[in-house]
Amino acid sequence: MIFGIAVQRIIRQSVFRQHYGFQRISPLCTSTAVRQTASKECSKMTYQIEERGSPNTIDYKLYIKSEKGIVSPFHDIPLLADNTGKVFNMVVEIPRWSNAKMEINTKSALNPIIQDTKKGKLRFVPNVFPHKGYIWNYGALPQTWENPELLDEHTGCKGDNDPLDVLEIGYKVAKRGEVLKVKVLGTVALIDEGETDWKVLVINIEDPIAPEVNDIKDIEKHFPGLLKATVEWLKIYKIPDGKPENKFAFNGEPKDAEFALKIVSDTHEYWKALLQKENTDGLSCVNTTLNNASTIDDEKVQAILSESLPLSESSPLLSEGKLNYFILIAKKLCFYFSQP
Repeated sequence: MIFGIAVQRIIRQSVFRQHYGFQRISPLCTSTAVRQTASKECSKMTYQIEERGSPNTIDYKLYIKSEKGIVSPFHDIPLLADNTGKVFNMVVEIPRWSNAKMEINTKSALNPIIQDTKKGKLRFVPNVFPHKGYIWNYGALPQTWENPELLDEHTGCKGDNDPLDVLEIGYKVAKRGEVLKVKVLGTVALIDEGETDWKVLVINIEDPIAPEVNDIKDIEKHFPGLLKATVEWLKIYKIPDGKPENKFAFNGEPKDAEFALKIVSDTHEYWKALLQKENTDGLSCVNTTLNNASTIDDEKVQAILSESLPLSESSPLLSEGKLNYFILIAKKLCFYFSQP
């Protein structure tokens, strides 16, 4: 418990210094005015989406904007949603039950959400019985980065070069591009094709049951079977693409909130180090709020947006978007039926 409180304090101080320009906030600081100002700034932030291109095409882009304009979901949205060190912002990439593999584009300026592609075709996650699409609201924690240059001490593998993935388990089906305020419950250490890919389990603080769900053990109590289903889903979801089962550290055992908070803290520090790198290996650090060398003004923002097609109607799904359903029998994948 003491360790968990210390981690929350480290995250809180680090994020406030980065986002609000504070030179220092002492853990013993008695100035409530500073904390209240920062808390109000975080809590009153609201976000909307600005879509470009046609959904179901490679030209589709979803930008996120605040009252002040377009922001990067990778860099501009604060990690913390308040000053307690316990509530975080989550950017929703994929709503529950959907199949389109959407993700923050870490290589494009302002990091819009796009649909991932493979060999020029849009990616969709197949349904493997009894699951339908993603079984949680799936997204990322802003201002975090899994460092591909460092071996993770728990997994023995390097990071996957992306923001920290988040699985939100509340009752509400979120919307793509929505920014939720969540609290951390635990994490699963996925090893995806030899890379560390932490999956942090969270719950929307506005969920009716959120006050009763504070740690990994509470998930099994209030959502019986969900942890087992989570590990199963992560293990098998690539099998229909001809790939082997994914592996896990800790034999797939989910770790508790205290452990997960340390992962969040570490990846936030890696993100801060990323901003200082001269060579980011293709990752875009362009932002509109951090007041650093990569910050751009509205004129440059509009120039970036002008390169995208205007929003138009959704395109019909091509063959790769027609979802097949699969069932595992004795650990072997069998074709089940196809979407008409």
